[in-house]
Amino acid sequence: MPAFVTLGRVLFVVLFVFSGASKLFDIASTTQAITDKVTLPALLTPYTTQLEDVTGMKTAQLLAILAGAVEVLGGLFIALNIGTRFFAWVLVLFVGVTTFYFHNFWDMTGPDRINNMIHALKNLSLIGGLLVIAGYPRQIAMEDSRYTGV
Repeated sequence: MPAFVTLGRVLFVVLFVFSGASKLFDIASTTQAITDKVTLPALLTPYTTQLEDVTGMKTAQLLAILAGAVEVLGGLFIALNIGTRFFAWVLVLFVGVTTFYFHNFWDMTGPDRINNMIHALKNLSLIGGLLVIAGYPRQIAMEDSRYTGV
């Protein structure tokens, strides 16, 4: 059974690693998507301005890099059974925020509504899987790594 758990963990994170790598390899498109969809509260403006001055990048581009990195690193660490619970919670938060901003079917009509509802439901399923990973008992997770070499 431990081999199945390891295989399941690896297969589960393929979507995160691929999606994150795609974001990083096409930063311009990711940045544009974030610019179009995400509006940060005005309360954060002084901080985002400071970040932009320090890095020389717009906030949307920084968020694009952060999004890709969170997906790739979170996925890889879960697959490798390193900080699994922590990264599962990080990805729960990431998927929840992403669903709210990018798959807001409640504000749409017609085919866009149905398409985005399907994506939101898929993301809800991903959150369920991540919660299973986060809730997996620590002793068993350690035993799995002893048996599988991961």
